[in-house]
Amino acid sequence: MTTEAATTRQLGQPDYVLDAADGRPVLIVLHQETSTPGRVGQVLQRHGVQLDIRRPVLGDALPESLEAHRGAIVFGGPPSANDADDYIKAEIEWLKVPLAEERPLLGICLGAQMLAKHLGAGVASHPEGFAEVGYYPLRVTPHGRQVLRHWPDMVYQWHREGFELPRGARLLAEGDWYPNQAFQYGPAAYGVQFHAELTLAMMHRWTTKGHQRLRLPGAQARRAHFDGRGIYDAPILKWLEAFLARSFGRRVDSGDAG
Repeated sequence: MTTEAATTRQLGQPDYVLDAADGRPVLIVLHQETSTPGRVGQVLQRHGVQLDIRRPVLGDALPESLEAHRGAIVFGGPPSANDADDYIKAEIEWLKVPLAEERPLLGICLGAQMLAKHLGAGVASHPEGFAEVGYYPLRVTPHGRQVLRHWPDMVYQWHREGFELPRGARLLAEGDWYPNQAFQYGPAAYGVQFHAELTLAMMHRWTTKGHQRLRLPGAQARRAHFDGRGIYDAPILKWLEAFLARSFGRRVDSGDAG
């Protein structure tokens, strides 16, 4: 057993490993034709996990059950969870599938807002119009430490709407302008407002094609995004790898650790 693993066990948290032992893919739900699962996809595939990518906006159907999948990850995108588009309403309704089956589910940004809305919570912009576009502080709650001990202190954001905490959910991490940054609902459903999946190529693309968002109140200048990545990205990647292993991997018993 490694020193880090031993320390984790002393803290009362189990170890998880992400590998190909479970041959089922992770369902990936994207919201644009050109979107990719970014670093989430890279981490999963590096560990032998297959991806089943669906784009409901292009007419892709979502499965009636997740028994054939390890779980699901619903990503962000330009739409709002409050949009009246049929595919948005259908996707929000579909979230009852992983929740009812208690299958691993992760909502990222828009995906987290969809999950919150499905659970009856509101999704809205900041009352003073502030957006989070760039790197912003993250504060972990005691519940968050129970899920994962190590969280990043700064995370990358790209949003101008946030979610209320759903009734019955546990708040895992907080922010300043948008206080609800991560939550858990039930045994296996999570929503996070921030973008741990961001690759450097995605940062170039978002800050170029979405340059108008850099002028929103509270948004950071483009240079600050790249400077921040050099400072803050390593802990974000560490968190992402640990979270994906916890949610979509398997628990390692003491007799399995080397």
